[in-house]
Amino acid sequence: MTIQRFILSAAPLLALVLFATAHAQMDPTAPDAVVEYGGPDPVIVETREGPVEFIAEIAATDASRARGMMYRESMGPNEAMLFDFVVVQPVAIWMANTLIPLDVIFIREDGTIAKIVANAQPLSRRSLPSDFPVLAVLEIAGGRAAETGIAPGDLVRHSLFGTQASSEPAADTAEGEPEIVEANEGEEVEDAAEPSQEEAAE
Repeated sequence: MTIQRFILSAAPLLALVLFATAHAQMDPTAPDAVVEYGGPDPVIVETREGPVEFIAEIAATDASRARGMMYRESMGPNEAMLFDFVVVQPVAIWMANTLIPLDVIFIREDGTIAKIVANAQPLSRRSLPSDFPVLAVLEIAGGRAAETGIAPGDLVRHSLFGTQASSEPAADTAEGEPEIVEANEGEEVEDAAEPSQEEAAE
């Protein structure tokens, strides 16, 4: 009888634990969620000063795009994360639960850089919009774009853009002026891809 009472009183607690575990598995932004990324792949940016190579994790699923760089305490100077949005569209990035500043590089379908948000502010929930239709976003450690000379119009080499084997110089095919934005000038940022107008999301 005592054992039966214990089982009945423990049942709600067990249900709560199971619910919390299931929620963490379903929500990729939960601190204890396990999210898988593709790669690592080499990503090369052709700058006026020469090529700059990063080794990038690939965020190509809803879960990995939502998680992004959340909860990470450091990022090496040649590490990166490449977000594949699958279709060309305006997108927005945010830095919720992201602990370190990042340079957010918005990339068009042809591999050219449309816009850079420099030193995106950690833990911010304000959206950083691409302002242009893009296919991907490359996130690198805050300040690295300036350090390495990465600028709008530069060509990003990766199979996602079909540019990995080409040696053509970067061409600016912007539908408007490309730009670099300093994120801390009144504009906050968030990592992990926030949903665009077409995509509800991370």
